[in-house]
Amino acid sequence: MIALIAAAAALLLAGPALAGPVTLKANPVDADGQVTLGDMFDGAGSASGVVVGVRSGPSAVFEAGQLQAMARQSGLDWANPTGLRRVVVRHAAVAPAPAAALASTDAPAAAVPVRAAPVRAGYADRIISRNDIVEVTWEAAGVRLTITGRAESNATEGQRFAIRNLQSDRIFDAVATAPGQAIAGPGAQAFRNQQFAAR
Repeated sequence: MIALIAAAAALLLAGPALAGPVTLKANPVDADGQVTLGDMFDGAGSASGVVVGVRSGPSAVFEAGQLQAMARQSGLDWANPTGLRRVVVRHAAVAPAPAAALASTDAPAAAVPVRAAPVRAGYADRIISRNDIVEVTWEAAGVRLTITGRAESNATEGQRFAIRNLQSDRIFDAVATAPGQAIAGPGAQAFRNQQFAAR
């Protein structure tokens, strides 16, 4: 069992130790569709080029907790002092000036206090879409690990799908449990069985 837990930890957790603190930019933008830690944080240093998401439209939305976890995996410490729930990254060509971005909110970086990952019109059953940033939990024998990865396909609740670890670039299977949430390891099959039993 210890070997199994160690193997799972090696697969899921591949980040360095914490470094110095970083500050979220007041108006995060990217120019090429690849959202990096350097696009989002001042002081990201050598982790500036780490890609944490893909922007396919005029903006990309990150859950603050997931962004905090991704920063931590790359050796950055973001304390989220203003208690943001979401962070919006806009295309550099269409992003408003910092003053305009802050005029409509009390907190920087476009805080949007709404439910995570709203369901897209026409896809009522889908809770995860391809390229979404997903928080994955692996739990067994009292050990609980959490990592953040990118969905390689769409998924409905209880459906198995592939996740790419943004740090190790490895792909592993997980089961969708909620918008932006999934479970891997022994608990994944148990969750699927529970979902099927409830139908």
